[in-house]
Amino acid sequence: MTAKVLVVDDVHVIRKVLEAKLLAEFFEVVLAGSGQEALEKAHSESPDIILLDVMMPDIDGFEVCRRLKADPLTSHIPVVMITGLDQPSDRVTGLEAGADDFLTKPTNDVALFARVRNLVRLKTMFDELRMREVTGLSLGIANHADPAREAAALLNASILVVEDDPAMTELIRSQLAYQTGLCFVTGDVEAKQAVRDNLWDLVIVSLTLPGQNGLRLCAHLRSSERLRQVPVLVLSKVGDDRSLLRALDLGVNDYVTKPPDRAELQARVNTQLRRKSFQDRLRETMQMSVEMAVIDPLTGLYNRRYLESHLAGRANHDGASPRPTALMILDLDHFKSINDRFGHAAGDTVLKQFAHRIRLNIRGVDLAARVGGEEFVIVLPETSGMEAQMIAQRLVRVIGQEAFVIGDGRELQVTVSIGVTEARPGEAAEEVLQRADAALYRAKGDGRNRSEVAS
Repeated sequence: MTAKVLVVDDVHVIRKVLEAKLLAEFFEVVLAGSGQEALEKAHSESPDIILLDVMMPDIDGFEVCRRLKADPLTSHIPVVMITGLDQPSDRVTGLEAGADDFLTKPTNDVALFARVRNLVRLKTMFDELRMREVTGLSLGIANHADPAREAAALLNASILVVEDDPAMTELIRSQLAYQTGLCFVTGDVEAKQAVRDNLWDLVIVSLTLPGQNGLRLCAHLRSSERLRQVPVLVLSKVGDDRSLLRALDLGVNDYVTKPPDRAELQARVNTQLRRKSFQDRLRETMQMSVEMAVIDPLTGLYNRRYLESHLAGRANHDGASPRPTALMILDLDHFKSINDRFGHAAGDTVLKQFAHRIRLNIRGVDLAARVGGEEFVIVLPETSGMEAQMIAQRLVRVIGQEAFVIGDGRELQVTVSIGVTEARPGEAAEEVLQRADAALYRAKGDGRNRSEVAS
């Protein structure tokens, strides 16, 4: 995977060396020699990732990172801080400033490239989700972040820790004591059972489990469609670069070396939990946008667009099925007079209650859709025309027997007319709908409050 990398370092030689290495790996490279230049090029060049030196004369890397993460236009860009500082407190400062990783000079080239590719993969996914969130916000179907709610979710996150060393387990338990949702298991078998039975916000895996079981568990998490979005933080032994690189190549999100420093472990855990919260919010927005595209907002039934797609799919399916599909069109009688006499709010209330009664009186496999103002369609798979007529007659009775409540103690008697037909194998959706519509007009012409089957 290629990407555009912004390299920020005040030493010309270091910039050129990193540029040569990255170009050899087919990355596109942009160079900046100061903190201010880095901020400007982050806006003008839109890099996929930033490699940021800490010690610079104008604005140090920590402050550059804070400004990048505080700016909505650059906050999504992954930042890897590269520096000669090697104290745990320096790493924690970088992580708290918003850095996605913190590497010490001289960097291991393989580790650096693995981190770059891993973070670019994550950014690619988040970019797509962010675009959909922006669209959702503009349409009013997404919510802005709620800091108080997210802070509470951070403390109550469910975290699975897989570690077989009792001393290390107790150390991690004490360091993450503020987390209320910690769960510890000692081996990959227990871990696989735990991830099957629960949804986790973060999984922490030791790479020192016997028989490379830590790596196998990471592979299992990333190969499962249900689990691959769960962030994974691995605990790596100092000097075991081979296992760490394999873990990064498998797609784990981050790592901490054993024994972990308290502040660094907490910072990396919090970073992954915040990212998971952000990701969940984006996916929720995406799901809402999908539903908005196919769901009628007033009644909660499917809309015409979904119905047409569904009928096209059924036309292909029904040709191979021994049982027919029936379809009915329902139209509320004299609905315009309800709007004229009682107002559109009362009309909307009637439509909502009507949709609710439809749901209560059809099967789970049946599909109900609102296709116009007061016009609805029900698709009944594995149902003959005569069977559908009996269902339609029941719906006519259910709608007409009980009054509709429209507020302020007012009630209305509302009736429905229904046209019923049976789809022929391979028949176009338009033809089926036209035939059912013709039956509906006969029901209307014969006095309403009744159903008719297409001849």
